[in-house]
Amino acid sequence: MKKLLFAAVTGYFALAGLLVFGLHFHYGVFTKRLLQPIHFPHATHINKVGLACTKCHITVTNSPAASAPPLAVCMECHTKVKTESPEIKILTEHWTKQEPIEWSKIHQLPWHVRFTHKRHIAAGVDCTVCHGEVNTMTQVHQVRSLEMGWCVSCHRENNAPTDCWTCHK
Repeated sequence: MKKLLFAAVTGYFALAGLLVFGLHFHYGVFTKRLLQPIHFPHATHINKVGLACTKCHITVTNSPAASAPPLAVCMECHTKVKTESPEIKILTEHWTKQEPIEWSKIHQLPWHVRFTHKRHIAAGVDCTVCHGEVNTMTQVHQVRSLEMGWCVSCHRENNAPTDCWTCHK
């Protein structure tokens, strides 16, 4: 009887673990939160200063990737603005040493997906559709699954191409 009870409890916890694992990786229930080398307050830059996403993510309109902003973009303002801030001091140190900041990539897609921001920007798709309300996040994290079903649903709702080769290499 004890062996049967032990097997049932073990099986229950194994199943629960698989369920949590599956939800995490396949349904986007949990969000990925990576620590960045410098805390960047999107809310300040978007809501208070009024910067558009394309001001910092300069390659988004002409390249497949949005990429992290080059330090030169940050230093356009931060040679004079908030120079005593600990975060800006780190930024300035990187600028002085001509060392790039190693930002962590938040939104990951499988290797076989050919995604381009350029097409979506040209079609007038707002960044929040895929990235969420970044202007309210204290730390940027992935809020959409970005899985095939989610993307295909969006394409269908917006009469965008759903041919496999649209997104797959």
